[in-house]
Formats: sequence, structure tokens, C-alpha cells
Amino acid sequence: MALKAIRSGVRNEPGIVAAIAALKTSFGERLQTGQAIRAQHAHTTTYIPAQLPDAVVFPETSAEVQAIVRIAGEYRVPLIPFGTGSSLEGHVNAPHGGISVDMSRMNRVLSVNESDLDCTVEPGITREALNRELRATGLFFPIDPGADASIGGMASTRASGTNAVRYGTMRENVLAVTAVIADGREIRTAHRARKSSTGYDLTRLFVGAEGTLGVLTSVTLRLHGIPETIAGGVCAFADVGAACNAVILTIQSGIPVARIELLDETQVRASNAYSGLHLAEKPTLFVEFHGSAESVALQSAAFAEIVEAFGGGDFSWTSNADERAILWKARHNAYWAQKALRPDFAMLSTDVCVPVSRLADCVEATREDIRENGLIAPIVGHAGDGNFHVGLLFDDKDAAFVARAEAFVERLNARALAMDGTCTGEHGIGQGKMPFLEAELGDALDLMRQVKRAIDPTGIFNPGKIFNG
Repeated sequence: MALKAIRSGVRNEPGIVAAIAALKTSFGERLQTGQAIRAQHAHTTTYIPAQLPDAVVFPETSAEVQAIVRIAGEYRVPLIPFGTGSSLEGHVNAPHGGISVDMSRMNRVLSVNESDLDCTVEPGITREALNRELRATGLFFPIDPGADASIGGMASTRASGTNAVRYGTMRENVLAVTAVIADGREIRTAHRARKSSTGYDLTRLFVGAEGTLGVLTSVTLRLHGIPETIAGGVCAFADVGAACNAVILTIQSGIPVARIELLDETQVRASNAYSGLHLAEKPTLFVEFHGSAESVALQSAAFAEIVEAFGGGDFSWTSNADERAILWKARHNAYWAQKALRPDFAMLSTDVCVPVSRLADCVEATREDIRENGLIAPIVGHAGDGNFHVGLLFDDKDAAFVARAEAFVERLNARALAMDGTCTGEHGIGQGKMPFLEAELGDALDLMRQVKRAIDPTGIFNPGKIFNG
């Protein structure tokens, strides 16, 4: 990522003024233009500069979303859908100005179909709030990106997280959406049937579109039964290569692991300090199994044999919920643990994903790059699906250091692409990954542009994200 790729676009000043006036008439105090609230709705999570919207509006119904889209369409003013603001690649910035559409008040569970293992929710509900609502049913929604993100945001960025190796990503767990498109109509992309061969897969088109094709107003999700037994464990290895190869053999052996997370020794040191853990400062795997008591015991025993084969330490596991919670809370706090290593430095969190068989090669080459360039960059990854994150700490006031950091990120992405991987496994493109998407997809990016122009001819939905033009 280069800062030169993060640029401002052309502003439609008269249209913005007119649209804000029209929205103020309709929404009153639910249309805010104060500096502080606008800043809260721009990108501040990483070092991508914040680009503030001109106003923030809070719809409460799909009819109100339709009204907002019609006003924006009339005056040709950008709309930027906003969930919780936890994205990492500038998705909620407003490079052309415009209106941030905060969906947090559309946070209801619309229906739960226990016998069909699905539910329909409004986009503003967060994953933790949804699982609290579902608890009494014995069902849960498994996608866990770490942050308590909104379901609409997770669908829009095709999020995944720690459970993806067993339960898949948002791509596999969204059955349908409703969305308001550029002419103000609300469309439904599918029904609740588990399979369909009815034309273009519009659901998958909106899942991962990052708000560039419309505003989601509901999401229908696949649910799963809460496992009878959940057991988690931790084991250390002499080096990252051994840890990655243990992951590869685990996946190839068909062991149905639910979570298998890699922390390199720098990340372990950071998590020990930040989360009060007492782990050996070595490359470490956090593992979790779901199932019956008998199946979990068998899976854990099989995994322990693989650990031993690759020279890992004792694999200690437990089904005690409190003990497991300590480990996974530390894993979810990895970002903040990384920042705490050098609080005076800026933070650039980036991810790539490669075929699992190339994970060891990619991680080891990346660590060598980190060492050669004297960088502080802990690695933590969803090792079971080949996706890993690098938290790069650097002095953003030192131009030479910034250039060195950006060059490292360019090499990381080129390395992943050379291994038939992708520039992002779950962060999405936003603004920060745009140069790498072009390298990854080439001419296919033109087809994306054609789809965008066909569905959003005036370009009002989250412009300046995924690609320019």
C-alpha cells in the first residue's frame, strides 16, 4: 500500500449541500453534520488518512434507506454505508465527500427458523448481539473476525476469522440479502432454500461488494448448532516452519479442527505482555475442536500425534470454558497487543492468503524479509485456511521509514500472488489494497467496473473503493 494511492476525488459541492438540506427535512436530528461525529465515521483504525463525510444519517427502516438513496441519486451525492467502523482498509472513508449511512439503529433479528437453521437480521446488528439473541435456541452464528463487527459490514467485506476453517466465510454463510439499489428499489437476491440454480448468483455479488453496489437492508444467515463439547489447546514449536507444516498435515489428514491459529514468537511476546499470558516465546498454535465429547477427544489425540511428529511441545487442551476464553480473548486482542509493543509508532495491519500447502513457504519468507529489514512486525494467522496477518509498526513521521514499510507490504503481496494466493483473505480491498487487486486480477478488473457501472450508473455507492473509475 502506498499513501499516494489514497487520494481525494472530485466533490459535488452543490449536490452535497442540497442533499444534506433534503435529508435534514426528512430526518431532523437523525442527520448530523458535527465535526466529531463525522470524524467517528471516517477511517482511523490504521494509518490510512481519515477522509470525513459531510454528514451522517441514521435510518431506522428499509423505507428510510430507500428515501436516502433516492435523495442521493437525485443530487448525485456519494453514500458510504457504515456498520461499526472496524474495517482496516479505508472502507468507510469519504474520498469524494458525501453522506455516511450509519446502520446501527437497524439492528433487529427479523426471524429465526430453528428447524431450517437460519435467521434473517437487519444489517446493523453485531455478531455478538446476534449470538446473545440466539442463545436460547441452541444455535449460533460462527463467523468470528475478532472485532464485534456488524453483520452488514461482515457481509460487505466477505469477512471470515478464526472459525472459517470449519464453518467457512461469509460467502458460505449468507443465504440471501435485501439491498436498496441506485433507483431506490429494494431487491431480494434469493429465498431461504439451501440450493438454487436460478440465474446469476446475486447474493454472492453483494457479499464482498464493500457497499459499492447498494445498501444492504437485511441479511439471511446460515446457523449452526452449538457444539456439545468445545475443547481448546495450545502448543509451541521450535520454528514457524514446523508449526505451519503441522497445520498443513492436520488439514490434509481431514481432522475437523474448528480453529487453528498461528502466532509467531513476536506475537506471543506481545500477547504475553498485553493479555497476561505465560506462554513460551516460540511459534505457537492455538487450536479448538467442536463436537461430541468422544469426537473431540479423538480429534485432540490425532492432533497431538501430528504435533509430536513435527517436534512440538506438549499439546495441552481443555474443555473448561473459562480457560478457553482467556486464550481466545488474547487472540482477539492481538491487534492491540501489537500496537502496545511500540505505542509511539503507527500501525499497518495487512493480510494475505495462500494455498495451505504454501503457508510455511510464505510465512518463512516473510519473516526473513522482516529480519533483513529490521522491522517490528508480529505475524498471526488463520493458519487452517492459509490466511495470515502482519502487524507492521513504523515511524510515520520518518519518510524513509514509511517508504521501507510500504516496500515491505508490496513485497508481501507480490510473494502471495507468486504462490497463487491473494492480496487479501479477509480485510477486503477498500482503498489500501487497490494496487494489489489490479496485479492479482488484471483485465478481470474491467469486468468489475462494468458491473459497477451497470448497477450504479451515477456512482453514488461508496466511490473510490475496490477500484477507481
